[in-house]
Formats: sequence, C-alpha cells, structure tokens
Amino acid sequence: MPPTSSLASRLYPYDWLVAGFCLLLITLALALGRPLVDYTAQLALYGSVILLIVVIVQFADARAGGVQGFLRLLYPVLLFGLFYRSMGGMVFLFSDGFFDWQLTTFEHMILGVNPTLYIDQHLLSVRLNELFSLCYLSYYLMVPGLFIVLYVRKEYDFIRRALTAICLAFFLSYVMFILYPIEGPRFHFANEFIHDVAGPLFRPLTEFVITNGAFHGGCMPSSHVAVALVVMFYGFRLSRAAGLALLPVTVGLAIGTVWGRYHYVSDVVAGAAIGVLAYVLVLKYYDAWSGAGGREPARTETRTEYVT
Repeated sequence: MPPTSSLASRLYPYDWLVAGFCLLLITLALALGRPLVDYTAQLALYGSVILLIVVIVQFADARAGGVQGFLRLLYPVLLFGLFYRSMGGMVFLFSDGFFDWQLTTFEHMILGVNPTLYIDQHLLSVRLNELFSLCYLSYYLMVPGLFIVLYVRKEYDFIRRALTAICLAFFLSYVMFILYPIEGPRFHFANEFIHDVAGPLFRPLTEFVITNGAFHGGCMPSSHVAVALVVMFYGFRLSRAAGLALLPVTVGLAIGTVWGRYHYVSDVVAGAAIGVLAYVLVLKYYDAWSGAGGREPARTETRTEYVT
C-alpha cells in the first residue's frame, strides 16, 4: 500500500537534487537553446526523470526490500550515465567554442610546461600506461561497488548520505561543463603529441570506454576525480581498511586522467575541490536538509558506526 504522507515529505535530499538539476537544465534549454528543436532529446529526458521521481516516491517504499526498495534508494545511480551523455548536447548553451587555450596558457604560466605534453615527451612507458589506465578504469566500479556493499548490508541511511554527496558532486561538475566548456588535451594537443599511450590490455580497454561513452567536451572539472574522492571519503567512514584500499587507486585515477590525455591538471584540481565540497556539505548539513521528510522508521534500518 502506498504511503499516505505527502509526496514532498518523503523526498530524500538527493531526490530534491535530481529534480532540481533537471528543472535547471530544462529552464536553461528553454531560455538559451536555439534552435530549440536541437534540445528536444534533453528536454524529454529531464522531464521524464522528474516524472519518474514522482512515481518512485509515490509507489516505492525503501522498507519493502527487493526491486522496490532498490529502486527507491538507488535509482539515481541508474541515471548518472544518461545525465552525463546528455551533457554533450548542452555544453554550448552559453558559448560557441571551447576555452582550452585559456587553461593551457594558465598551466604553462604556473608550471612552466604543459603537463600532458611533458608526459608525452619524457615519461610514457608501457608499464605506467597500463597502471594508470587500470586506475582510471577502476572509477567505473567505485560507485556501484560502494552501493552494492551498502545495500547488501542494509545501510540505508548511509546510502542516502553517500548518494546525496555523489549527486552533488556530479551535478556541480555538469553545470561547470556548461559554464566553461573544455575539450581536453586529446583534442586540443592532437597534432602535437609525439608518442602513443600504448599498452596491451588496460589502455585499449580505457580507449574503448572513452570512445563509446564520452562526449566531446565536458572536461572541466574532472567528475571522475570529484566522485572518486567522495567514494573514498565514505570508504574511510565505512572502515579504515576500505579507505586505505581506495586511497592509492584514487590517486592513480587522478594521475591517469592527465596521463591518458583526458584532462588537464586544472580539471583534476577543480574536480578534487568539488568532491571535497560535496562531502563536507553533506557531512555538515545533511540532517538539516532531511528535516522531517525522507526518513524511514529507525527500526527498519541498520545503523552504521562511522569510523572517525
């Protein structure tokens, strides 16, 4: 039987974030997207997600377990890939080109070199290429891995907190894609590279994922780094061992985004800042954001003893 309380009172903080993000992009597309017909797919997606939230919140109960409980708690995880792909059609709402020239000039002024070109000329090796490609690929297991563990353990409050931080990190990153479009070193420096980033296994797998999953643009900030940091922070809150296991992988992933020519150092720094910000905001304000809504009766949940 569906709950009898009001819909708004049952929204979790991440429900508000997902719906708010969709409403923001709908507003931007309607106000700035020209010709508007080019944005029909995005408008349909964002509108459908808002409807989906209403249906899930109205009819799915996290306490029910099974598919119903899984969908109620974790439906945003199933949408992140769709949101990311949709941003490919939104990056030029405010501008008609990329700003890589500004970022590369800034990095050269601060560092004295363009890091991606320096790596190309001096540091590439098959072993390091494979190592950093493996770390980069690990990103695609981090989010589902975290939430599978939490769901199996019935850590539902922990899921809501972690998923709120991850949504915040993703959506802040996606908004920055629109505000400051960057195509990344693999396009901007395409005619200046001397060597291929070669490897027998993990490098080709990484290239396959990027070729089939990424879009041209959306490099500033690195959402990979932002979200990986959030996952690592919550890993430490689960257990010190989990956090320590994720630490070198997260560092390797951050290096791998530059090593693989997908991001500039500035993208990594900005992504790390967003990840820290998202985590701290949720840590500090989640209870206030939750209020009286979005809470399940305490007897239905397993309480996590956070490691500090």
